[in-house]
Amino acid sequence: MAGPPSDLVERLYRTPPDRFVAARDAAATEARRAGDPASAREIARLRRPTVAAWLVNLLAIERPELVAELVQLADALRAAQRELRGPRLRELSAQRRAVVGALVAEVRRLAAAAEGAPSTGKLPLAEVESTLNAALSDAEVAEQVRAGRLLRTVHYAGFGEVPRPQLRLVTGGEEPPAPAPARAPRPDRGEVRAEQARRAARAQWARRRKALEKELARARTDQERAETELAGAVATERDDAAALDAVETELAEVERRRAIAEQELSRARLARRAAERTASAARRRTGEVEAAMEALVAEEGDADDGDGAAD
Repeated sequence: MAGPPSDLVERLYRTPPDRFVAARDAAATEARRAGDPASAREIARLRRPTVAAWLVNLLAIERPELVAELVQLADALRAAQRELRGPRLRELSAQRRAVVGALVAEVRRLAAAAEGAPSTGKLPLAEVESTLNAALSDAEVAEQVRAGRLLRTVHYAGFGEVPRPQLRLVTGGEEPPAPAPARAPRPDRGEVRAEQARRAARAQWARRRKALEKELARARTDQERAETELAGAVATERDDAAALDAVETELAEVERRRAIAEQELSRARLARRAAERTASAARRRTGEVEAAMEALVAEEGDADDGDGAAD
């Protein structure tokens, strides 16, 4: 299964711890909305580093070449320690102190330039130095430092010598008898009770952790369901808004056509009234002409009657 992009993880672990959770949750939500729930779950599982671990991660991310030199020095120190080369080991130990001091100074500079970082006086530089020293003595810690994904710092307990075989002094003749094995000391009751208390505390912690993991799984499932419902609601709202816009556009077009029709109706009414007036005048004129014609015909008839009587 492909995890989240490495550049995204690097960006998150470059983020100061007090902003890490918000940045991580935002990245998980973005991945979920992009249709990549697997990456979203992987991103959500990323844990917030402590301030000191963040400083070490910042050094590994911003100045990987310096961390690479630290790892090379660690390899040389372990080789000198295995080979019991005293002068070389002393030389490398002096170099170790100089390198660690320079790296701590670089961490201070990077933190001062990082936005949202704690003030210089509050930086846990002692924990950073302890982790860098631990990286010089432990190859696994060195690789974790180089990866830039530390969640907590590592305490340095000093370089131990490579265990030597046990030697016995032989003076000749028979070997002296082996010393009798020492009797095992009786366990202290206080220590026993303390160990029992520690075991009980670890068991309680394990039960609590298991319960919290189940609760976290349920919470994440509920969150994913809520995010899905939210996405559906947003899509529905967007579709309804688009439908309303379309209806309002159609309504505006209908209103425009109605206004045009009302104007045309008004003009038609005016034309009808004008036509009615014209028709009324024409009817009156027709009546007048018809009356004049009738009068003329009547006069013509009277004239004809007068002419006949004269004859």
